[in-house]
Amino acid sequence: MAKRDYYEVLGVGKTASDDEIKKAYRKLAMKFHPDRNQGDGAKAAEEKFKEAKEAYEMLSDAQKRQAYDQFGHAGVDPNAGGAGFRPGAGGEGFGGFAEAFGDIFGDIFGGQGGAGGGRRGGGQQVYRGADLSYAMEITLEEAAHGKETQIRIPTWEECDTCHGSGAKPGTSAKTCATCHGSGTVHLRQGFFSIQQTCPHCHGSGKVISDPCTSCNGAGKLKKQKTLEVKIPAGINEGQRIALRGHGEPGMHGGPAGDLYVEIRIKQHDIFERDGDDLHCTVPVSVVTAALGGSIQIPTLGGEAEIDLPEGTQHGKTFRLRGKGIKGIRSNYPGDLYCHIQVEVPVKLSEHQRKLLKELDESLKKGGDKHSPTGKSWTDRMKDFFK
Repeated sequence: MAKRDYYEVLGVGKTASDDEIKKAYRKLAMKFHPDRNQGDGAKAAEEKFKEAKEAYEMLSDAQKRQAYDQFGHAGVDPNAGGAGFRPGAGGEGFGGFAEAFGDIFGDIFGGQGGAGGGRRGGGQQVYRGADLSYAMEITLEEAAHGKETQIRIPTWEECDTCHGSGAKPGTSAKTCATCHGSGTVHLRQGFFSIQQTCPHCHGSGKVISDPCTSCNGAGKLKKQKTLEVKIPAGINEGQRIALRGHGEPGMHGGPAGDLYVEIRIKQHDIFERDGDDLHCTVPVSVVTAALGGSIQIPTLGGEAEIDLPEGTQHGKTFRLRGKGIKGIRSNYPGDLYCHIQVEVPVKLSEHQRKLLKELDESLKKGGDKHSPTGKSWTDRMKDFFK
């Protein structure tokens, strides 16, 4: 069966760049990889996968691509005896492709570097540092108005003794004999070359035979550092502030992670927060509730005044617009809800008891007109049991 044109297999034109060829191959490899195709269509997917692999093998190499463009399949067939690609020719052969092919699959299927891993010159793996979390407790007032503060966190800094080399002063790290300084080793399995971190130097490419006594060869020491944190006004419980680059340091030149300051708000003596709204309980005496009048209530911005109407009942709620909190993403502040709590007096004197009894007798003589419902307790019970 005649082979299809390699450019047609990858779906690119003959003038496609190396990046376009690599991108096209990645897409096909992910689509037809045997691990992603099981069942009835597995065989057909495997053939397409092999076809795409062969096309990429040839077109990703400049010499092989030139021979293919000149002579077609005959130019890259090792059995054709032509001037095209031959295993070992050009200093690379199929073994060189296997390494590149392994790198491609490291990109597609996670490789050994992981999501935070990458490569730099010589094949050495670099890793982004881990993100860190810091819990900060603030007051409700600080959450409402915002504040600038400082925190102290543990961090890693360059060792002053070895200046980050990890080696004892007067000595130096040596190139790893296992990976020859690349930080990685390759294991051949059939057509594939699997790249792994060097087990001897753990990816650094260097071996320290005489480590620094201050840092034990790590090249860094754990210390404390102070960071400025700006808490925006209106921040809420559980929201986080990101401090970029202040997480754990990366490995082998990789970038540092981030530090996330997570907000915890202390319980307030008066207010409870519900989003941008505030709630508070306002105690008033029986006399004030019965006669009405002005009362002072606290807010986060000072005191406010409420006019209680005569006969205010326990549980009555008053709403003060705009006396809540203006959230980070809000255009207007929330409201303050004041819940009235009528307090019944305790530890009465004999004179006070006498006055209350006289009041009770007087209220009874007035009938049901003093009841907030307009009915006596006896009438309400009768309605209940009807």
